[in-house]
Amino acid sequence: MKFRDFHLNIKIRIVESFISRFVGSMIFPFMAIYLANHFGTKMAGVLLLVNVLVGIGVSFIGGYFSDQFGRRKIMLLAEVVRFSAFFTMMICNSPWIQAPFITFLMMTVHSVCWALAGPANQAMLIDVSTPDQRKLMYSIMYWANNLSIAVGGIIGAFLYQDHLFELFIGLSVVAGIVVLLVALFIQESYTPVTVRLKAAQHAGRIFTNYKRVLQDRLFVLFVVAGVLVMSMEFQLTNYIGIRLSEEFPSQRLLWWEIDGVKMMGFLRSENTILVALIALFAARVSGRLKDRSVLVTSCFLFTVGYGAISFSNNIWILFIMMIILTVGEVFRVPVEQSYMAAIPPDDARSSYMAFNNLKFNLGMLISSLTVTISAFLSTMLMALIITFVGFAGTLLYYLIAPKLDVRKGKAELKHVS
Repeated sequence: MKFRDFHLNIKIRIVESFISRFVGSMIFPFMAIYLANHFGTKMAGVLLLVNVLVGIGVSFIGGYFSDQFGRRKIMLLAEVVRFSAFFTMMICNSPWIQAPFITFLMMTVHSVCWALAGPANQAMLIDVSTPDQRKLMYSIMYWANNLSIAVGGIIGAFLYQDHLFELFIGLSVVAGIVVLLVALFIQESYTPVTVRLKAAQHAGRIFTNYKRVLQDRLFVLFVVAGVLVMSMEFQLTNYIGIRLSEEFPSQRLLWWEIDGVKMMGFLRSENTILVALIALFAARVSGRLKDRSVLVTSCFLFTVGYGAISFSNNIWILFIMMIILTVGEVFRVPVEQSYMAAIPPDDARSSYMAFNNLKFNLGMLISSLTVTISAFLSTMLMALIITFVGFAGTLLYYLIAPKLDVRKGKAELKHVS
């Protein structure tokens, strides 16, 4: 299967996602520094928390409205409002005006738009793809997103300090291009049955809608397993990063003197480079294997790798374990997402996607709690806890995999018929 075989919506979404994340990663990873500089570190933490909580809440609303009114309408509305927010941020950080508080408000508007459009975007990808296309589709998107974030982050690190206004100009231009792409080229992929309801009735149906999602026991277990495995990924920039900065002895690597902070930077760079090199290759290989075996084995490798990195201070063990866990990561993601695509019914895909997006937030919560308890426990105990969490998620995937295969098989038969 080749890129040209994909539906136009998928092609546009891959291109749009790449350029949006590329420019966005030049700015948004550094906005915590921006808020800390203007409001102080403590207030910056509160503002960022507010931003995250608003995004979580709106994501549920976005999922519901996408299922009720169609994907394209919600996506277009979100992109138009996002463009307005970025343009305002550009004006408020220009040589003529400095308005940090308005900039924060526009950051929140951006989070709202991201939460509104996210479930619709994900549901549309499922709508217009066939089951046999999805692993390659998700692999391409995973590869493109990682590459855009890595390159954009490096460029942003050099430009953020002295060229923030120019970065916001670029962000606004890209947001305008995305609006045009959605308006002119994206086709509606789902036409719901239209029912006129009052605002209060919609509020009641939102709760009924997500009650239905929560009653899907297989889906809930799938999300829980995903949270446990994904929490491992966030350990690198949380507990593992802190541990390396405090415990890692300065070591010589070729002509570099490596301390703990530099070691974490090397590990992140290694992960990014390896993902870019093997993600598409992994999709072709996994296509010849059973999804169940790929999912469980990749999660096992992912867990073993992070378990070792959370304990070892040997520079070569760290590098080797990063290779192992990255192999697990690039094999896991497309298979996990293709399973996810087979679970929801057609009329509730966006709602399922909205709930599935909680994996990111809950994974971050687990990694944050790990940092807190690390103040009271030894490195060995922390490594055991982190490894146990990963293996618990892997075991849960193993137990529900037969039912996932049944659900996926039904989705494939439905598509054929």
